[in-house]
Amino acid sequence: MSHAMKIAIGSIVVGFVVLGLKMIAWRMTGSIALLSDALESTVNVATAIAALVAIRVAQRPADANHPYGHHKAEFLSAVLEGVMIIMAALLIFREAYFGLISPQPLEARMEGLAVNAGAGVLNAIWCWVLITRGKRLHSPALVADGRHLLSDVISSAGVLIGVIVAMLSGWSILDPLLASAVALTILWSGWKVMTAALSGLLDEAVPDETLAQIREIISTEAVGAVEAHDLRTRRAGSATFIDFHLVVPGDLTVTAAHEICDGIEASLKTLAPECVVTIHVEPEHKAKHSGIVVL
Repeated sequence: MSHAMKIAIGSIVVGFVVLGLKMIAWRMTGSIALLSDALESTVNVATAIAALVAIRVAQRPADANHPYGHHKAEFLSAVLEGVMIIMAALLIFREAYFGLISPQPLEARMEGLAVNAGAGVLNAIWCWVLITRGKRLHSPALVADGRHLLSDVISSAGVLIGVIVAMLSGWSILDPLLASAVALTILWSGWKVMTAALSGLLDEAVPDETLAQIREIISTEAVGAVEAHDLRTRRAGSATFIDFHLVVPGDLTVTAAHEICDGIEASLKTLAPECVVTIHVEPEHKAKHSGIVVL
């Protein structure tokens, strides 16, 4: 089982634990704001399951019907997460609306708030694990799950503070207002997750920093070539696709040109282990004098 799969399974376990704690906190206080916090946690569980399925599909090897692999399954999972986040926000808005129409007094039970705070701490720790490990493993599904949890942690902290103020002041109207604020935060989180996933589905290029590293590797490793041009990159889950044209002297043998290509590809794989490199070799008269200069 891959490391990404283990983390995805861990997300499901953590999600259920946090959901249970937040539901207990809501039952102990009767707070609509805490209920909204719990409803968001149901989305956390659902998205964690979706991420696990997506990662499992993405790790399947290429086949006749999918010669470039199944990496984009993770982006589809991230889109699904965005949709579910938005649905959770709409449910919270509904609860907040009824709370504004008929505000209910809150039960000042600090035990319930303590339980909710514990759930928030657990979420914060796991959020850090998901984002850091997801970036290291180049897993959009794990990163999207982590960013969603980050918004949950921030909104949970705000809700907790607000509910304490509402309990101590007796201003029951603060409870549904806080729930509405949580819903707005969740909507923004869902929008960011969906736009990031859609960029991946539309073959967005690698970040500028990574592109600069790729250009530097080609420039230093293509010894014996003339230049490289028409460099293109795209990301698909954990895989990075790189293709470009390599101009070589017209009298260079096929074997020698192939050795140059092998050296470039080996160096690129140290930067992105799961990269797929395609190099089109061209004779010297095809040089454009506008691409990557070979040092």
